Amino acid sequence: MEIKKEELLTQIKKAKKGSQSAFNILLDTFWSSVYAFLLKKVHNDNDAEDITIQTFSKAFDRIETFDEKYQFKTWLISISKNVHIDYLRKKKSSNSIETTKEQEDEVYTVMDDALSPEDKLITEQNLAKLLKDIKKLKPKYQEVINLRYFQELSYKEISEHIKEPMNNVKVKLLRARKLLAEIIKN
Repeated sequence: MEIKKEELLTQIKKAKKGSQSAFNILLDTFWSSVYAFLLKKVHNDNDAEDITIQTFSKAFDRIETFDEKYQFKTWLISISKNVHIDYLRKKKSSNSIETTKEQEDEVYTVMDDALSPEDKLITEQNLAKLLKDIKKLKPKYQEVINLRYFQELSYKEISEHIKEPMNNVKVKLLRARKLLAEIIKN
């Protein structure tokens, strides 16, 4: 998504005042750039996406510190570099198992198409299509959608449930809604 400099500055000023729609526009505008930058660094879709979410979370949390004399994209990339460094430190200190792209792809090919009794009820209410579309999302997005819209938890409750900062929850929900809208549109 391309945005003119004047419009960008307007959206940044609105975001500094807490406008959720301005945050959405900034996220939509710069998501691909930040994600592509991180994908080159980590070579893993999931990790790049997680770091991108954390980047936007930190950026939106500290938007008032952004100086309009500089490029917003450069500011986001700087934040993403720091988040990536934190990610590497955390990864180095944890006992994680590396997976190959083939192993990750294999996990996504295993699908459970069986409908639960709840799904059957929803089908009767013409919501089956929505659930099928939600199931096309990555599990982390399915989880936040489920917690927010089906279990009706607050951002704070979701944050506690998935043990992530509230800003990460907000960015994940934004991203999940955007991806779900694209799936529904297609």
